Amino acid sequence: MIGRRDGALMRNNSSNQSLLKSRIAIAIAIGMFLGCIFAFFFPHGIFSSNSPHFDHNHLTRSISQVVSTSCESSDSLNMLKAEFVAASEKNAELKKQVNVLIEKLRLAEQGKDHAEKQVLVLGEPHKAGPFGTVQGLRTNPTVVPDDSVNPRLANILEKIAVGKELIVALANSNVKDMLEVWFKSIQKVGIPNYLVVALDDEIAKFCESNDVPVYKRDPDKGIDSVGKTGGNHAVSGLKFHILREFLQLGYSVLLSDVDIVYLQNPFHYLYRDSDVESMSDGHNNMTAYGYNDVFDEPAMGWARYAHTMRIWVYNSGFFYIRPTIPSIELLDRVANRLSRGNAWDQAVFNEELFFPSHPGYDGLYASRRTMDFYLFMNSKVLFKTVRKNANLRKIKPVIVHINYHPDKLPRMQAVVEFYVNGKQDALSSFPDGSE
Repeated sequence: MIGRRDGALMRNNSSNQSLLKSRIAIAIAIGMFLGCIFAFFFPHGIFSSNSPHFDHNHLTRSISQVVSTSCESSDSLNMLKAEFVAASEKNAELKKQVNVLIEKLRLAEQGKDHAEKQVLVLGEPHKAGPFGTVQGLRTNPTVVPDDSVNPRLANILEKIAVGKELIVALANSNVKDMLEVWFKSIQKVGIPNYLVVALDDEIAKFCESNDVPVYKRDPDKGIDSVGKTGGNHAVSGLKFHILREFLQLGYSVLLSDVDIVYLQNPFHYLYRDSDVESMSDGHNNMTAYGYNDVFDEPAMGWARYAHTMRIWVYNSGFFYIRPTIPSIELLDRVANRLSRGNAWDQAVFNEELFFPSHPGYDGLYASRRTMDFYLFMNSKVLFKTVRKNANLRKIKPVIVHINYHPDKLPRMQAVVEFYVNGKQDALSSFPDGSE
């Protein structure tokens, strides 16, 4: 029994020693293998300062990189957002510049056509062409610009105008609320070339605070007294005096009252072939463009019917005027008559434009064009006709002028709601006329 137990113990010891030797051999082999690997990748030692793969700051940098990874990701995201916003703004600015260039190109082509006609008519005398081919000159040549008239205004207009033309409005503190609706509609459409002539300091500051181009005239007692305290008609009469400088500087002006909502760019719809291009107070084809009005006088018997020509007046609150001699003469005539007495500027404006020469009076030889009354819409057309007609409601006007109604501001706001915000019943609550 003892002999067998001793033999077993000897065999167990022998097998244990073999296993231990095997483990030692494996450990040595693994150590040698790892040594070869480190020798290959780190020939100068792991912690050697000369190692190309590891330096004394390596560990510190690794830890810092791990800690700052989340911060860098956040910073990178913010940077990408900022770059996206900047790119969007740049894209919008480029689109704006493209639109301006397109407008300038269109104006240049239109101007070239007018210039060719001027050369044809004003050049050497020539024979008339075949029947039906002769056409007179409608587009008068522009004046030579004179910057010495108002150097400060000339500098402002050079920066604002597009193609030597711009929208101009006169305003004082009495029309501040309407002015805000006016310029916000212009900004919404994206019209860059507009200017407010501020008649008092409050309006000048109001425009500056809203990034609205503004021009405050040099002190003038005669104009300032009316401009600061005058009502709508009184202020309206000042424009014929003030506009003269714009024309002398060589700029075409789209004169605008502030009770107007802009829905499209009006410069895209002008013909520019006349001295004056004006919206009409007419409400249909006859009243806006003219008609043969027959006057009946029964006492005359056979000659009882007398034919007359009638047209509803041009609106002196919205017209395009080119810098020509007849245009400047028109402004002078109207301003002179308004300074002599208590007259309505719109009546005088139309009389000077339409009355022919006759004994004791030399008429104005200015060419004129009537704007499309559905595109350049007065408030009578809108509230009495358009809003009640399903087909006419689909037409998008270029502008809407609240000239027929005294409750101007709420109707302007309703026009914005209807045409811009799509509120279909925005115009419904108003009466056709005034209450």
